Parts: sequence; C-alpha cells; structure tokens
Amino acid sequence: MTSRTRRPVLFAAIVTALFFVTSTLSAQQGPPASLPAEQNAPGYLPKFHGDPARSDSEAAALAYMRVVIRAQHQFTKQYGHFATTLPELVHSGTFTKRMVNPDRGDYTATFKGKKDSYVLAMSPKNLDAQHRSFYAEDDGKIHADETKPADASSPVVK
Repeated sequence: MTSRTRRPVLFAAIVTALFFVTSTLSAQQGPPASLPAEQNAPGYLPKFHGDPARSDSEAAALAYMRVVIRAQHQFTKQYGHFATTLPELVHSGTFTKRMVNPDRGDYTATFKGKKDSYVLAMSPKNLDAQHRSFYAEDDGKIHADETKPADASSPVVK
C-alpha cells in the first residue's frame, strides 16, 4: 500500500474507533439523579445534574440566590466589604438593576446587609413541598425548609 491509500484507511479506522468509544461511554451513563417523584412538582424537569429544586419556581428562586451570592463575593473582592443594599450590587457579576425588585414571581426576596455580613431570604407566597423557603448568609450556603421560614439551622441545600 502506498502512503496515499493508507491515509483514507487510517482515517476511517480512527473515526470508527472514536464512534465505538463514544457510544460505549454514553451507554454506561445512567439517567440524571433527581428527587423522588412525590417531592417534584408534576412535570418539573431538573435544570442540571444534581438540581435541588422541586419546581420551576424553586429553580428560579435558587438561581436568584446564587446570583446574589456571587455578586456579593465579587463586590467584596472589589471594595473590601459586603454590599449593604441590593442596589449596591448592580453591575457586580450578573446582578442587574431589574433584580433589585424583591418580587420574584412566586417568591419574595428579603436582603439585610452590613459591611461585614449579609442575610438573604426567599419566602414563597405559598409554603408547601414544591415551594420551600430559602436562606443564605455570607458563608454562601443555601438552607431550605418546607414547613417554616428557613434560617441558619435549616438543612443545607445539596
């Protein structure tokens, strides 16, 4: 075989090998882990692997909290202290002017900030298994509770 005829054969062998490796790997992966069906809202699909939300409303509330926590982290790196109000966080990370509004759909945000700490809470308009309350402090851990307003003693969201 000449080098001209070997190249297409070598290319075909590499493509075939890659096909078998990727199909074998994808066959080994199981479905993404989710919460038991009785805890998820009907029709709720997790937004990412390990999504702790039980409904679209919870997913939005948790996403809002993550944005505020990241914005506070960036604000602290830039100014040496935490923001004391939500308007101070505008343009820190992905926190926008529209996010200052505490009405977050099925949830209401509560923010209390000091230069050395902050507390962020998300309270559902109707507390139930698919609309838990959430709480976070400057340690960045999000806590949840489905029976009462969440606080530092509530379980941490995984």
